[in-house]
Amino acid sequence: MDAAGRGLVVSSLGMSKAALFCSLVVLSACQAQTLSQGDRDFALSALHGSRKLFLDAVAGLSDAQLKWKPDAKTWSVMETAEHIVASEEFLAGQAQKALESPADPSKKQPKPREMDARILAGVTDRSQKAQAPERLVPKGRFRTISGLTAEFRKLRDRNIAFVRETQLDLRSHFAPSPMGDLDVLQWYIFMAGHTERHVAQIEELKAKPGFPKR
Repeated sequence: MDAAGRGLVVSSLGMSKAALFCSLVVLSACQAQTLSQGDRDFALSALHGSRKLFLDAVAGLSDAQLKWKPDAKTWSVMETAEHIVASEEFLAGQAQKALESPADPSKKQPKPREMDARILAGVTDRSQKAQAPERLVPKGRFRTISGLTAEFRKLRDRNIAFVRETQLDLRSHFAPSPMGDLDVLQWYIFMAGHTERHVAQIEELKAKPGFPKR
């Protein structure tokens, strides 16, 4: 084989190695993409939307409005808002606990997006009453609404960033909930629905007779 022929063989081998490398990179990227973009977008939309609803619901309220309650058994706006913040921490912990558990593909739901939608609808349905566990009962943790909303923004933005950026397999790890075993992504969807549920509670309180005008 002459020099020109040897050069063509070497060049071909180099091209084959380059093609193989590119194929491996593409395969690796596909394997890393453990969530469909649709799944990710659904959760992110719910998290962003409920974040805005909550911040809008408490914006501009006076101390009198924040602390008013129609009776001793009903939470005030401030107390409900504190419950939202406490639950943000707790539900993120549940999601991470699920992620730390061994993957269990046998629990994967055949149509997880349908379950995602049922979770969001079920949690926001206030016709179904629920008793908050003691650890999530408000205890006057925040002195001001600005301090409370700053903490909420910090927690929610961290949760949004995790869902937006993670390449972990959120659909193969589960933790039990009142709605059955939820995968990691569904715990974040549950979080968004829980916020919406209590925003509705705040709006109901603001609409009651006797709620201070300022």
